[in-house]
Amino acid sequence: MNRAISGIQPSGKLHIGNYFGMMKPAIEMQKEHETFLFIADYHALTSVNDPNILKNLIRDAVLDFLACGINPENVCLYKQSDVPQVHELSWFLSILAPMGLLERCHSYKDKIAKGLDSTHGLFSYPILMAADILSIEASIVPVGKDQKQHVEVTRDLAAKFNNIFGEVFRLPNPLINDRVSSIPGIDGQKMSKSYNNVIGIFESDEILDKKVKKIITDSKNIEDKKDPDSCNIFSLYKLFSNADEQRELANNYYAGGMGYGYAKDILLKKINQYFEPIREKRLELESDYDYVEDILKDGAQKASLIASDVLKNVKAAVGL
Repeated sequence: MNRAISGIQPSGKLHIGNYFGMMKPAIEMQKEHETFLFIADYHALTSVNDPNILKNLIRDAVLDFLACGINPENVCLYKQSDVPQVHELSWFLSILAPMGLLERCHSYKDKIAKGLDSTHGLFSYPILMAADILSIEASIVPVGKDQKQHVEVTRDLAAKFNNIFGEVFRLPNPLINDRVSSIPGIDGQKMSKSYNNVIGIFESDEILDKKVKKIITDSKNIEDKKDPDSCNIFSLYKLFSNADEQRELANNYYAGGMGYGYAKDILLKKINQYFEPIREKRLELESDYDYVEDILKDGAQKASLIASDVLKNVKAAVGL
């Protein structure tokens, strides 16, 4: 069985883009692969600098994972900070990482363009991500197109280490999730906390209603025919509906006589129906966080055992 790894930064509340881009594929992945999922709290430090906020976000991310359907009996769930071998391994990778390789990473450029400070941590993000992957000997890394480059960096660093010091690392392969880039936010851009355009899963009814109503559309009148394929509302609706439901709503677009407010109301109803059981499960988990902590502890122990063996082999290979 292939071993797969995926992680999520606790840098904000879980939103629809996170769920369909990462959470849902991870839930499906646990059925077919030996799955490791981690809360990337060290990565989150590049954008979150309030300790109290970070603690709450970490807690939220763990609860979100479990509420969305992760089965701790089938999945190793842990916090990145609870596996210290990862960070030691990142040093061994950093001594081989060419500056030019990191400078070409578009994620760093994008984040700087969005106003994040140009720090070493942000710049060397791909090295720590490589250590996350290589530390547990993952062979599959489910990612969106925007993260594929980081998996390629991981392969480059692992191959370079193997060429110099001998075969130590398993080279992982990206498993591309094409749906990530197709999930629009309320402004039409890719849904992202960085753009402040997200629709949260666990937000209050009032806030959720306001956000759905703010989804940007064109200026066509009610009587005008409309194109569902170019509509942000319809793009989101497709995530929650079956083929027959999509066909019915699309026909309303083509026929004219339907306002975008009607489509938004249908979308809001679908969102609430879809996430209702997940919200209920999350409330149950909140009332028994000791159980959640035990899951994290067990996951960290399992991941640390694997990472310790990997680090031991790395040290032996370099002569330490």
